[in-house]
Amino acid sequence: MYAQLLHECKPVSEEPLVFTELETPEPAEAEVLVKVSACGICRTDLHVVEGELDPDRYQLPIIPGHQVVGKIESVAAGSSLTAGQRVGVPWLNSTCGHCRFCRSGRENLCGQSQFTGWTRNGGFAEFVTAPAEFVYPLPDLLSDTELAPMMCAGIIGYRCLRLCEMDNWAGARLGLYGFGAAGHIAIQIARHRGADVYVCTRDFARHQKLALELGARWVGGTSDQPPDKLDAAIIFAPAGEIVAKALKALDRGGRLVLGGIHMSRIKGFDYRHIYWERVIRSVANNTRADGKEFIAEALAAGVRTHTEVFPLEQANSALLRLKQDAIKGAGVLVTGY
Repeated sequence: MYAQLLHECKPVSEEPLVFTELETPEPAEAEVLVKVSACGICRTDLHVVEGELDPDRYQLPIIPGHQVVGKIESVAAGSSLTAGQRVGVPWLNSTCGHCRFCRSGRENLCGQSQFTGWTRNGGFAEFVTAPAEFVYPLPDLLSDTELAPMMCAGIIGYRCLRLCEMDNWAGARLGLYGFGAAGHIAIQIARHRGADVYVCTRDFARHQKLALELGARWVGGTSDQPPDKLDAAIIFAPAGEIVAKALKALDRGGRLVLGGIHMSRIKGFDYRHIYWERVIRSVANNTRADGKEFIAEALAAGVRTHTEVFPLEQANSALLRLKQDAIKGAGVLVTGY
């Protein structure tokens, strides 16, 4: 098979991924082998490639990519899935199943978890293996390229909405900071629930325009203050300097959710910005329940992803476009282009 292999972490502008021919992997017990048709790209892929995550977890060389859609090619013993099924392979690749977090429904916090495209080979390839219990059977209503961004951007955005802890979404004021793959899916879920969405993002030609097309009540630049105080806000952009700006935009009792796996240094802010029981919380990965519930609600809400498609061979240039905020919606790599 052909794959994009990362031997050394370095800036994506230096084209660190090497298009390589490798042996097709064999699924281990209770795993499936998936023939990849599409794999979304996201900020986490950039963080993996550029070496911004926990250095102790890297096992180079590695094949990145964790928003995989494809069909099962073969099934090892111990799996209830069958060859030919269309499935999604997400970021959360496996957990121990025994620790206090796994036992209490918080498997996203498991200290022994493995991650597709970071600690396990991922979907920037023609084939990928994954534990059968951690893949999602997918509906036939959407295409492979439409579904791919939902496997991480959609699921993590959904968890961010959950951690906003809104008692009633009807008429709630939600702010979104950054409007790429995750933001353009989250707004559709939030609007379906009845929320008014305020979007702060720096690119007018692509991101602000798309936000308006998807029903944003207001759009502005990253540093602009929304015209109304917000009940909750989600920061998808990996920029720590946004935190103080978003806190300032929150109403009393508002919640600020940080939706990325990596963020630049968060600068200090005045205590008054967090006073009145405002809350800051991070999002760490997702549970399998998050993924299943998101897929069901996305179908009910009629969510559609806006994608720009690249052949697998162009993974480096696609990631560079992502870093430059030059993709409207989500980027997707495809095989057999």
